[in-house]
Amino acid sequence: MRHEQQAHTMSVGQNVLRQEGREKLTGEAKYVDDITYPGMLYGKTIRSTVAHALIKYINFDPMFDWSRVVIADYRDIPGRNVVVLIEDDQPLLAESKVKHVEEPILLLAAEDREVLEEAAQHIQIEYEPLPAVFSMDDALARKQLLFKQDNIFKRICITKGDVLRGLSKSDRIIEGTYRVGPQEQLYIEPQGMIAIPGEDGAMIIEGSTQCPHYVHRAVKHILDLPDEKVIVRQTVTGGGFGGKEEYPDMLAGHAAVLARKTGRPVKMVYDRVEDLSATTKRHPARIHHRTGVTRDGRLMSMLIDIVMDGGAYCTLSPVVLSRGAIHAAGPYNCDNLRIEAKVVATNHPPYGAFRGFGVPQVCFAIEQHMDQIAESLGMDPLTLRQINMLRQGDRTATGQRLHYSVGSDQVLHAAVARANYHQLVRRYSRQTGTKRRGVGLSFFYHGAGFTGSGELNMRSGAAVELRVDGTASIYTGTTEIGQGTRTIFCQIVAEELGLPYERVFIENPDTSRVPDSGPTVASRTCMIIGGVLQRCASELKQKLVATAAEAIGVSVEAIKIENEHVLCIDAPVMTLADAVTTYVERYGPLRVFQRYDPPPGMQWDEREYRGDAYAAYAFGADVAEVEVDLETFEVKVLRVISAADVGRAIHPILAEGQIEGGTLQAVGYAVMEEVVMQQGRMINNRLTNYLIPTAVDAPEIHAILVESPYPFGPFGAKGIGELPMDGGAPAIASAIYQATGLRVTELPITPERLHQAACQAAGQRPNQEFK
Repeated sequence: MRHEQQAHTMSVGQNVLRQEGREKLTGEAKYVDDITYPGMLYGKTIRSTVAHALIKYINFDPMFDWSRVVIADYRDIPGRNVVVLIEDDQPLLAESKVKHVEEPILLLAAEDREVLEEAAQHIQIEYEPLPAVFSMDDALARKQLLFKQDNIFKRICITKGDVLRGLSKSDRIIEGTYRVGPQEQLYIEPQGMIAIPGEDGAMIIEGSTQCPHYVHRAVKHILDLPDEKVIVRQTVTGGGFGGKEEYPDMLAGHAAVLARKTGRPVKMVYDRVEDLSATTKRHPARIHHRTGVTRDGRLMSMLIDIVMDGGAYCTLSPVVLSRGAIHAAGPYNCDNLRIEAKVVATNHPPYGAFRGFGVPQVCFAIEQHMDQIAESLGMDPLTLRQINMLRQGDRTATGQRLHYSVGSDQVLHAAVARANYHQLVRRYSRQTGTKRRGVGLSFFYHGAGFTGSGELNMRSGAAVELRVDGTASIYTGTTEIGQGTRTIFCQIVAEELGLPYERVFIENPDTSRVPDSGPTVASRTCMIIGGVLQRCASELKQKLVATAAEAIGVSVEAIKIENEHVLCIDAPVMTLADAVTTYVERYGPLRVFQRYDPPPGMQWDEREYRGDAYAAYAFGADVAEVEVDLETFEVKVLRVISAADVGRAIHPILAEGQIEGGTLQAVGYAVMEEVVMQQGRMINNRLTNYLIPTAVDAPEIHAILVESPYPFGPFGAKGIGELPMDGGAPAIASAIYQATGLRVTELPITPERLHQAACQAAGQRPNQEFK
C-alpha cells in the first residue's frame, strides 16, 4: 500500500537504526532511579487513607527518632499550594481536607528508604469523615458538592442540522447504552523525579516525564521562582502513554519542596503499588446513543449523551472530554446530530491523560452501536459503514470539511481484504461445540494535534543548527518516551538538508537549552513538531544556497544541495561543511528557529464547537478474530488486522510498532484490564491482580500502513500515536458477539461479564443455547 520511495530519499521512509537504541540495549541508558548525587536524600509521600474527610489531627509517635527524618507539609511550600493546570483546584499537599484516597498530605525525606518506611508507620492521621460520591449519577444529582455548584468540570454540546427533523424522516430508531471502566497506563518505569537545589535559590529537576515544560511551569509556581531559576531535564523515560503528561508536575513539586527545605538533592521514585494506587488513569464513561436510520442504512439523526468520571480534581478532564465529544459520532456522515457531554467530580483519585484521550471510550460506543444498527436492519456491518463513511469533501460532526488526506476507503478495504473478512464471517456463522470463533471489525479516525485553536495558541517552536563540521543539531522540548521521536526527527531533518541520517543529532530536552515545543501528546509529535523541523531545515538550506551563490558569483537558482555537497548546475562546487563555514564566518552561528503555523483557512469556534477541530485526521480499520470457551467464558484474541492511514511513514518499522503496541493495549482494554475500586480505593493495585496482556496473551497483529499524504505534514506524515488504541476493543467485542451471540456493552469483557450476559440471555430464552 505504500508509495514507492522517491529517488531523492535518503532517510525518510527508511528503517534506520534508532538514535537511542544502542544505549537502551546495552544498559548504558540512565533512568531516574539509576542517578544519584552526593548528599542525596530519598523522599516519600504520606497519603490519605479515606476518600473524603476533614483532617483533624496528625500524630507523630514520640517513640520514633524523628531526627533522622525531615517532614514537610503545605506550610513549607514557598509559592502556591496548587498543581497548576486548567482549574488550579488540586493542592500539592492537603491542608485541612482530603477529597480522595491517596491524596498527598505530608512529605518525608531521609538518608535511606528503609528509614522512610519505618517513619511512615509512626504517623497517624485522624479524620472527620464526610459523605463521599463514587458514582457519576450521584455526582450529577449533587448528593455532595465537590466542584462549584453542580459537580461538572466541563460541559460540551455539539449540534449539527435538525435532530428532530432527522428522526422524523427515519424508518427506524435504535438506542443503546455503553460503559467503559478505567484503564491504567502501566508504563514500564514508575514515576520518578529528583530535585537538586541550585545556586541563588534555583531548582533543577530531573526525571521521567513526557512534558518538561509542564513540569517547569508547575515547579516555578510552587517555589515562587522566575523562569530562569527552574531547570527541568528529562531523563531516559521508560514509557508514558499519557500517564507522564500531567502527573509528574505533582511529583516534581513534592521533590522540590523537600529539596528546598533540606538544601540537598531529593529523589522520589514510586514503587509499583504506589504508582498504581495514586496516579491518573483513563476516564471511565457511560455513553448513550439514539440513532435514526433509513431502511437502506443511511444515518439520519444521532443523539449522543456522554458522561465521564473525572475524579476528585479537574486535571485534564475538560480536554479529554472535548476530544471524546468531537469523535463521538465516529467517522460517519450524518447531517443531523446533537452530542451532549459532561465530565463530573467524584471522590475517586483524579483521572487523566491516556493514549486515545477520550476517543477509545466513545469509539467503543459508536462502533458497537453501528453493529446493533446493522443487525436491526439485517445488514452486513461492513456495508453499513461503507454507506456512511466520511470521504474526501464530506463534513464531520463539527462541520469541518475534509479537504485532503482522507484514507477512509483504503484502510477499510485493506483490513477487510487482508483478513478475508467475508470468508471468516461465513466460516464462523455455523459452529458447534464449546469453543467457538468469531470475527468483528471496527472503523475509526483520530484527529492529530491539539483540538481547535490549541496549536494556533501555543505556536510551538523548535530549532535546527548546522555546524562547520557538517553535522546538524535539533533543539526541541518534544520528548522520546519509547515511540521513536529522536529517530524520526533526525530522519526529517537529514532528508530536508540532504545529510546522512548519522550526521544529525538531537539535544536532550532541557528547558534551559531547548524551546517549548508543547507537550509530547495528542499525536502531534511527528506531524506538528516534525513539520516545524522540516521548515527549519528548509530555511537553513535556503541560507546556504544564498551564501554559496554569493561566494561563487551565480544566481541562487543555479545552486542546489544534495548529499552533503553544494552543486552549481549539477556540478559540485563545495562541500556542505565548507558552505556552513563560509556562512558562519560571515554571519555567525547558522541556527534557525521556527514556530508552528496551522494550514491556511483553519477556523474554530470554541464556544459553539464548530469548525476545523483538527488540521488532519488519521483513519484506521481493525478486523479481530477471537475464540471463546463457552464453558469458562475465557476469551482468547487470536488475530488483529489493523490498517492505519499514516499519511507518510517516516520510519515504517516504528510506525508498525506504534500500531502493534496500541493494538495490544486495546486488547487489554477489551477483555482483561479492570481497575477495581471500593470506596474510592483501587484494591487490585499489584501486577498480580491488575492484569495486562503478556506475550502469551498477545494475538497475531498484522499492521498495514496506508499512505494518503497530508500536504502540510513533514513529507506527508500525519500523527498516529493514539489511533491504534481506538479501534481494537470494539472489533474484539463484535468478534465475541459473532462467536457467542452475546453482546456485552461494558468493557472489559471479562469471563464474569460474559457469563452474566449468558445467564441473562438464558433467562430470557430458557433451555436454549446461547446462540
